[in-house]
Amino acid sequence: MLGLAIYLFSTLSFAWWWFLVLILLPDIGMLGYVFNPKTGAFTYNLFHHKAVAVLMFFLGLYLANEYIQLIGIIIFGHASFDRALGYGLKYPTSFHDTHLGKIGNTNE
Repeated sequence: MLGLAIYLFSTLSFAWWWFLVLILLPDIGMLGYVFNPKTGAFTYNLFHHKAVAVLMFFLGLYLANEYIQLIGIIIFGHASFDRALGYGLKYPTSFHDTHLGKIGNTNE
């Protein structure tokens, strides 16, 4: 799926370095954990959910707006890479609780 994101990015008119600069941007969703785990899980999942990415991409296609397409591609590519590394969508109980199982230091 990361390969698909790279291919879709190549169809846009942006320079390749934009992909490298933006691919980690969805991790800004972790800032919600500054408030509490419930807010953190919501903001993290919003920036890491593939359905959100697909909706953004198709909205960008519908509106003929490459910037919106880019947002969808970056979210999709980032989320795909995260899933390959074993990081899933978060549950509101803890950053370590994901739909793919526990991650990180689970002794907390």
